[in-house]
Order: sequence, then C-alpha cells, then structure tokens
Amino acid sequence: MAGLSGAARARSASPGSPAALDGSFLLSPLGGLMGAQAVLGLLVWSLIAATTYHLHAAYGWVMFVSLFFWILTLLFFVIYLLQLHQKFYMIPWPLVLMIYNAVATVLYITAFVTCAAAVQPTSWRQWDYNRRAAASFFACVTMITYGVSTFFSFRAWKGLGSNAATSQVTDHA
Repeated sequence: MAGLSGAARARSASPGSPAALDGSFLLSPLGGLMGAQAVLGLLVWSLIAATTYHLHAAYGWVMFVSLFFWILTLLFFVIYLLQLHQKFYMIPWPLVLMIYNAVATVLYITAFVTCAAAVQPTSWRQWDYNRRAAASFFACVTMITYGVSTFFSFRAWKGLGSNAATSQVTDHA
C-alpha cells in the first residue's frame, strides 16, 4: 500500500468496520505531497478566478486543469486519510495513483506553459498581471509536486523500492 507503514497496515480497518482517521498518513510522503498539491492547486485556481480569465481562452484551460485536479486530489486525500482504500481492496490503488499523478503532471505542464505564455506585462489591469504571474509560478510548483508524486507512486507500485536482487534473496531464504 502506497504511503503506509507496516504498523499502519496492521491496524488498518477491515472491509466491514467503520472508517477511521489515519494520522500516520499525514506524516507520510504521499500525505504530505497530497496536502501540498491541494494547497498549491487551490492557489492556482483561486488566483486565476480572481482575474478576468473568461476574456482569455487560455486561462479557461488553466482553470479547468487546476480545479479538476484540485477536486480529485481532495477526493484521494480523503480516501487515504479515512483508510477507505483498504475497504476497496480490489482496486489496485498504487497503480491508480501512479496513473493519476502521471496524467496530472502532464496536464499541469500544459497548464503551466499556457498560463505563463498568456501573461502579458502590458495588461491594462496591474492586479490581473500580478495574479496571473503568481498563478503561473504556483502552477509550476504544483506540476513539480505531481511529478514527485508520480515518482513515489511508481516506486510504490513496483514494490516500495525493492530490486531484483533483494526479491530473489528473500524468495529463496
């Protein structure tokens, strides 16, 4: 399970028990990155929403990407925080998170490039320029956090960093 220690898995909820908060998830790399993605994604879409983005088609794409992935990140955050991923054990959660983070990284690359390219310093409204420039910066940082999450999700999907030598030693021991 991605982001969960052995002790957390040992005391995890069984499929029939009520959901319980997993405090160790908040301290895990997965929990920290999801929290950062939620805060940074909120900054991106709120900064864009505070401008006249509806007058520029490019910002509509940035708004869609940031809002869509912000909502999905909050959904995954709640699923992992409440240990609901263990109730739906038939879903390959490490693979789902890896694909989600990879898609989010790619789409945030497009959103960052679009947002940065559409910022015009000659804007007639200075506060729009400042907000759009800040949104570009935070879109870049958010893109990086999704990229790091993709790396950790890939490692979790492949077996938490084990390699062929260690798996063969433990298989034959």
